[in-house]
Amino acid sequence: MGLLDSDSEEPKSKARRYVITGLAFVLLVTAGVWYLVRFYPEKKAAEHFFNALVVGDTQLAYQIWKPQGSSYSYSDFLDDWGPSGYYGPIKSYRIESAQAPPRGGSGVIVVAEVSPFEPFPAGNDVTQNRRTKEVRIWVETKDKSLSFPP
Repeated sequence: MGLLDSDSEEPKSKARRYVITGLAFVLLVTAGVWYLVRFYPEKKAAEHFFNALVVGDTQLAYQIWKPQGSSYSYSDFLDDWGPSGYYGPIKSYRIESAQAPPRGGSGVIVVAEVSPFEPFPAGNDVTQNRRTKEVRIWVETKDKSLSFPP
């Protein structure tokens, strides 16, 4: 046995090791939970918008979309999101991610895929996946209004 080797460990250092390990574990779990739910309200606002489009309630979707003081008319909205618009018809969707903008800002970019098919096409369905479009939506943090990213 060497000079620094011992058969037993002092109770104080054992307790300290358990406390430090426990605190590190709690910190890691807290950080992981925060990372998963940090953009939850913005994702819910986007889901509310897409749910209105899926059921065909474009008036409600326009009210959710329209930021105050915007010049984006209902006609323009239908040209983008209506049944015969650029993204339409929307029969199903999938929220892919939410992320803070790279240069900062007052909102969050929510990335979603929209499809004219119900249910959302499986990954191996090539013909239906061709018509699936990715859309990026800006969700303003303070009032949850939606617009296209700046």
